[in-house]
Amino acid sequence: MSRQEEILDGLYNNTLDGEDEPVVELTNEALELGMAPLDILFEGLIPALEEVGRLFEEGEYFVPEMLVAANAMGGAMGILKPLIAETGAKPVGIFVMGTVKGDIHDIGKNLCNVMLEGAGFEVIDLGVNVAPEVFVDAIREHNAHAVGMSAFLTTTMPMCKVNIDAITEAGLRDQVKILIGGAPVTQEYADEVGADGFAPDASSTVRLTKRLIGVEQPA
Repeated sequence: MSRQEEILDGLYNNTLDGEDEPVVELTNEALELGMAPLDILFEGLIPALEEVGRLFEEGEYFVPEMLVAANAMGGAMGILKPLIAETGAKPVGIFVMGTVKGDIHDIGKNLCNVMLEGAGFEVIDLGVNVAPEVFVDAIREHNAHAVGMSAFLTTTMPMCKVNIDAITEAGLRDQVKILIGGAPVTQEYADEVGADGFAPDASSTVRLTKRLIGVEQPA
């Protein structure tokens, strides 16, 4: 096995285990060896994150394991993102993300952000307690392909509909796919308020977004 193959294996296994320091060290070593940033991402890191998502969906991983894996991935992404941007590689899509007005929960949102970035999306994170007009302005400014709204409380869930109505009134509804999620949110609720989809966790957010905007991961 070549050193490059060893590095890719190491990136995969250490991301899976949430070992952030080895992931950063291996990423830097890969770059020193002349490996392309996109190869490091698509051959080492993304397969690990996809496996994390699969383990989560099968009940073998839980939120803490996903968080440490996402944190490990995030360290590598901090190094790779500017280099990928320099190559002129276009993101597979632009995703605006925020926790709705009145809600300040962000763990799920942040987990989705890392998974989406790892899958090649440019993520515009609006943070928490995001007002409808802020979602609208961000969609317009960034020509977003998709927008994600997180609501963790039953009391803030109705803001999803308020936001969707605001996006519709702004004339932007046809250009953007709307995903909603959060502890109390269901597929039935997503259908009721006119969202394009509901994602119960970070890995399904990535899969659903790709399907909705019609993109495939580069080979």
